[in-house]
Amino acid sequence: MAPVGRRGGGRPTLEEVAARAGVGRGTVSRVINGSPRVSERTRSLVQQAVADLGYVPDRAARALAGHRADTVALVVPEAETRLFAEPYFSGILRGVSAGLADHDMQLLLTLIRTSKERRRFADYLAAHRVDGVLLVSVHGDDPLPDLLGRMAIPTVLNGRRTAGETVPYVDSDNTGGAQSALEHLIGRGRRQVATITGPPDMYVAHCRLDGYRQAVRAAGHPEDDALVARGDFTEEGGRRALRELLARRPALDAVFCASDVMAAGARRELRTAGRRIPDDVALVGFDDSAIARHMDPPLTSVRQPIEEMGRAMAGLLMELITGGGEAGGLEVRDAAGAVGSVGSAGAVGAVGRTGSAGPTGAAGAAGPEGPTGQVAPVGRHLVLPTELVRRESS
Repeated sequence: MAPVGRRGGGRPTLEEVAARAGVGRGTVSRVINGSPRVSERTRSLVQQAVADLGYVPDRAARALAGHRADTVALVVPEAETRLFAEPYFSGILRGVSAGLADHDMQLLLTLIRTSKERRRFADYLAAHRVDGVLLVSVHGDDPLPDLLGRMAIPTVLNGRRTAGETVPYVDSDNTGGAQSALEHLIGRGRRQVATITGPPDMYVAHCRLDGYRQAVRAAGHPEDDALVARGDFTEEGGRRALRELLARRPALDAVFCASDVMAAGARRELRTAGRRIPDDVALVGFDDSAIARHMDPPLTSVRQPIEEMGRAMAGLLMELITGGGEAGGLEVRDAAGAVGSVGSAGAVGAVGRTGSAGPTGAAGAAGPEGPTGQVAPVGRHLVLPTELVRRESS
């Protein structure tokens, strides 16, 4: 059906759509860009006017005007070897892609490993070639979040640098997940439970180590630093750390690894040392990746909702880009079963921890305060619950 109700030739303009719908130009722009700050009645009027006039948004014109580039950058400050070896990153990528699918946005995957690459990316941002940045695998000394803040680029982190992170982020309950892993191992009678941590410059590693230590103390077990070995979230790092643990504490009977990838390395070293899993040493990982399911024996692991985290990051970033009050409708349930969404009151800082009792776990709801003890902006900080998945390795 041909467009109707328009005089003259040439392609229809934003102003003509606004006049036909009886609204302002800015309102039309918000509807076209997917902002939720428009009533359903107004949205319907604008959409009808767009259909009647056959209006097609001009991406190039918007970019030249400095309004939108219709592109989001997913930045991973890691070597490509880790990007392709660790299933976590592919899960985040799938979630982000799904979250951006309804927003007509292009996704730019960027690896930043050196200061030169960081400067090049800053120049790219200064040219207004992206509308926002999703930053995965955050290290405490990474200057990129602060650089993005100075440039006023909408940014969402996957994880956080400190407990008082001010940049919007989506994270999982790393401390609670580690606690559930230790409670499971101690509950099965394991007495010398070791842990392989992540890198010391990553807050996620500190959280998982804190969860380990809290559970050890709660069980009345003595804290033994010789049962703690540093890893780096790689398979070889897990193998090297397990070798150190066996040298220090040959009688250890369980190991909690801060990632499935490190657990795979620990498993190889245990077998080299002639230790049977789980008869001699129980093994638990973190992530519940495909690695966990395909190990022999299958690995007990703390599941974090990786793809859901990616979708939430994309939704929150779109909220920041469009200036809307909601971010994609991601549902988060608290312990009472109440449902909120990213960007809606009631889902702010929604923190849960799950035990090993059931398939879905029990998410506990936090109050409206962010990690610094101050009220967080609505929907800007989100922590999703974890769940312990029991398998034959423990």
